[in-house]
Amino acid sequence: MSGNDEVVSEAQIAVHWREEELFYPPTRFVGQANASDPAILERFSEDNFPECFKEYGDLLEWDHYWHTTLDTSNPPFWKWFVGGKLNASYNCVDRHLKRDRNKAAIVWVPELEEDDTVILTYQELYQRVNEMAAMLRDFCGLKAGDRVTLHLPMVPELPITMLACARLGVVHSEVFAGFSGAACGGRIHDSGSRVLITIDGYYRNGELLDHKEKADEALAVAKSEGSEVEQVLVWRRNPGKYASNTPMVAGRDVFVDELLQSYKHQVVAPVSMPAEAPLFLMYTSGSTGKPKGCQHSTGGYLSYVTGTAKYYQDIHPEDTYWCLADIGWITGHSYIVYGPLSLGTTTVMYEGVPTYPDAGRVWRIAERLGVTIFHTAPTTIRMLRKLGPEEPKKYNYHFKHMTTVGEPIEPEVWRWYHDVVGKNEAVVVDTWWQTENGGFLGSTLPGIQPMKPGSCGPGVLGVFPVVLDEEGNEVEAGSGRAGNICIRNPWPGILQTIYGQPDRFVQVYYEKYCRDKNSKDWRDWPYFAGDGAMKAADGYFRILGRVDDVINVAGHRLGTKELESASLTVPEVAEAAAVPVIDEIRGRVVEMYVSLKPGLSPSKEISDKVAAAIEVEIGKIARPKNVWIVPDMPKTRSGKIMRRVIAGISNFTDPGDLTTLANAEVVEGIRHSVQSEKLAKGDVPRELSPQEVAEIQSYGHAD
Repeated sequence: MSGNDEVVSEAQIAVHWREEELFYPPTRFVGQANASDPAILERFSEDNFPECFKEYGDLLEWDHYWHTTLDTSNPPFWKWFVGGKLNASYNCVDRHLKRDRNKAAIVWVPELEEDDTVILTYQELYQRVNEMAAMLRDFCGLKAGDRVTLHLPMVPELPITMLACARLGVVHSEVFAGFSGAACGGRIHDSGSRVLITIDGYYRNGELLDHKEKADEALAVAKSEGSEVEQVLVWRRNPGKYASNTPMVAGRDVFVDELLQSYKHQVVAPVSMPAEAPLFLMYTSGSTGKPKGCQHSTGGYLSYVTGTAKYYQDIHPEDTYWCLADIGWITGHSYIVYGPLSLGTTTVMYEGVPTYPDAGRVWRIAERLGVTIFHTAPTTIRMLRKLGPEEPKKYNYHFKHMTTVGEPIEPEVWRWYHDVVGKNEAVVVDTWWQTENGGFLGSTLPGIQPMKPGSCGPGVLGVFPVVLDEEGNEVEAGSGRAGNICIRNPWPGILQTIYGQPDRFVQVYYEKYCRDKNSKDWRDWPYFAGDGAMKAADGYFRILGRVDDVINVAGHRLGTKELESASLTVPEVAEAAAVPVIDEIRGRVVEMYVSLKPGLSPSKEISDKVAAAIEVEIGKIARPKNVWIVPDMPKTRSGKIMRRVIAGISNFTDPGDLTTLANAEVVEGIRHSVQSEKLAKGDVPRELSPQEVAEIQSYGHAD
């Protein structure tokens, strides 16, 4: 898209910007809040950076205290708490035993309502983590610095395995269970893992899915890329009962529950790790090329999620805290496992679908467990609002605090969340951050700052965001103009690098706005988040979505290049383009446009093959809503596909200026074909907001 078009889209967003009313936190919440004294804002001001983060570091127990809070000697590869040594597993488990060994650490709710809830006390968690660590060390021969890939769903064995890895200093790389074997295999290869830890099956919508079958596919893909996996450790969803139709491979596959019998009651001393040692890898979709392995540190990351969980989630040890996310994403790592357990609270895990068997399930769980803090994504909120708008009123739960995460939330949906789900009793924290960031970047401090529907709020403590235009000039607050939101300073939760790709790390996140590549001053290295945003006069940010080619489906970031590459594995397909479509429940869904090789005719069989290829290569979460076979793609004279044009067609919006197209004549044929079929199926999006229209019209601007 041309620069002039981008200005137009910014202006359209600006014209329709509506300031929402402020909601103030209830007095009862403020009285108990971990952060209710405005002096905390001064303590974390820029004048006190970076030493302000000592306050977060001091929430942990260190084997050896650090000598340098922030080392900027090799920008932008920042090092936090240099000289310090600690163990993440010890901080999440062992240190709570003296006071809280019999307190619930993890409460796991299976999807089938008739199945028993599992409660692990801190003492039981300690025992199980130690046994798993002993097995990983002695049976698998794993040691500090080794990488291990986990492909596990929402079962207690996932945090147990993560904490066992952390106990040894082994770097875990968890792949979202909904991803395909092929997606897992690519991540195995990239991380250099020689051990895969998986499970035979898990429940989804009442069905016991065969998950182990993905392991063979993952290993085949990893092998094709040059990586050999030596061992596959298979947890069983129901111990002693094998839920998969895939045979166990002799000499490679072992059942974890059987193997653990040899490690009963073993205790493994936590390995003291340097603060800057990697704790885990988390892969995220990129707009180009293969997924990025975001490497997070031990000391910086753990201190940051502990501090933000304390002050922004307002987690107290006596709380029952439920984050209805998946540990396969960064939200689950930070705010189901590491943050809450570091603070010694009770963290709830739920295996399945929030609406199974009905739209009241979430509220029944909240009532039964006495949940005080609730944390979920706008996609889930929209789904629950649509399927059971009155359901929360039927249940006697009382939240003090609710979080929303993963994507911007519409003001109308925010108000339902606050009024109906929160019963006008709870604060709402609307958070903005990303896989790369470790923890929250934008949010209101709930005991001090008022809430504003649709706006995440200001930068969090010690984080200083700025909106920049394409030339690097600051877009002033209250100007009514949008730009790229960046962070002017490092913070402890930031990724250390893209695993194995340091040059890509610099290029993706820092190159765009770096003022002086030879400077060691952090002020010269703003972090480019890749999101568009506006800043109101009061300093609150409203996030407008991705500025690169990533489609955010239900909070899951899917790279368009991944989607298109998967489509191109179908032999008949010559070209492919992925576009986002506004969806009432999931926020955005994917539609694929493909053109065929010469001499081939469109068919449902080819469309189905494209959808299946995406499901195999990436996972069911990425399955397109529609696959449109078109005679040709709208292209510029240089041959680049104009994705904004077909995105406009799919969303029934104006496809915009066509004068730059080399083949503008194809657009009307595509529009008639696609929209006629959608109309026939009743598949027409609701009336889009001006912001959504602007998003669609600016989609694919990188082309």
